[in-house]
Amino acid sequence: METMVRESWTDGRLDEFEKRIDERFDRVDERFDDLRQEMKSGFAQVGERFEQVDGQFVQVDKRLDKIDSRLESMQKTLIFGVIAMSSAYMAGFAALVTQI
Repeated sequence: METMVRESWTDGRLDEFEKRIDERFDRVDERFDDLRQEMKSGFAQVGERFEQVDGQFVQVDKRLDKIDSRLESMQKTLIFGVIAMSSAYMAGFAALVTQI
């Protein structure tokens, strides 16, 4: 089946075509406005979630600071213990060597 294509466009047809195109673009503009509103509300929710995550990171940082101070004191205690034990072993070996 062949469709007939009109080769001549009258002013009336062009005016009608222009009105239809304008109506379609108006609908597209409305859709974009709706999409912008949805995006704004969506970004607001994302911002709130990021603030919650930031708050959680602050809490984790505080906990890690406490753990770091505990680990630091534990490391110092272990180093002093190793030095004390090494000194005791060296003193014991020195005592054994000097008595023989």
